[in-house]
Amino acid sequence: MEYTLIRSQRRTIAIHIKNGGMEVRAPMKMPKRDIDRFVASKAQWIAKHLSQSQANAEQRETFTLDYGDVVMFRGSACPIVARTGMRAGFDGERFCLPPNLPMPQVKSTVVQIYRRLAQMYLSERVMHYAKWMKVSPAAIRITGAKTRWGSCSAKKSLNFSWRLMMADDAAIDYVVVHELAHITEMNHSVRFWLLVARILPDYKLRKNLLKTLQRRLRAEDWE
Repeated sequence: MEYTLIRSQRRTIAIHIKNGGMEVRAPMKMPKRDIDRFVASKAQWIAKHLSQSQANAEQRETFTLDYGDVVMFRGSACPIVARTGMRAGFDGERFCLPPNLPMPQVKSTVVQIYRRLAQMYLSERVMHYAKWMKVSPAAIRITGAKTRWGSCSAKKSLNFSWRLMMADDAAIDYVVVHELAHITEMNHSVRFWLLVARILPDYKLRKNLLKTLQRRLRAEDWE
């Protein structure tokens, strides 16, 4: 079973499946035979996840966007339509683009719209919860992060991926509250989760809503 081996100053061994391939991370001094034995013991799990990862990789290679396609915005399916004489934007139900754009430009234009919407909507949600939580973020930035919905810097600057705008409102609010909580607790301690739960008692359900979107995005090549 082929895999890429990465050794580091870690104490345990772990298997990561991504982009149709397998990566094994192991302690520096762990014998190769022990690593191979561990990998062999996970053969069934590896086969399942490797198959799904390879399928996702193939879908990403063929992922395109065109007029008539549907994309997600705040949990709802919204079509991409052509509108003569209009600059690209969102009318509340549809992503409206100038006509006759080539497919790569359709995708890049939709991303630009997402970014603008994210800056407006997430700023509003941050201010809403910041007052409630009695915290003051230094800045709110929209990023192209692919693996993190949001983050909070040591300087109390909040960063959110524009991809978060595809999620349900309940999930979006969870990420907002999660990052605002980091202004007070820069960790994932018991106190941190108690703070999140005080604002959103159902945060675990909201967090789970992101998993479906995460699976979908693994098969879509946006950037």
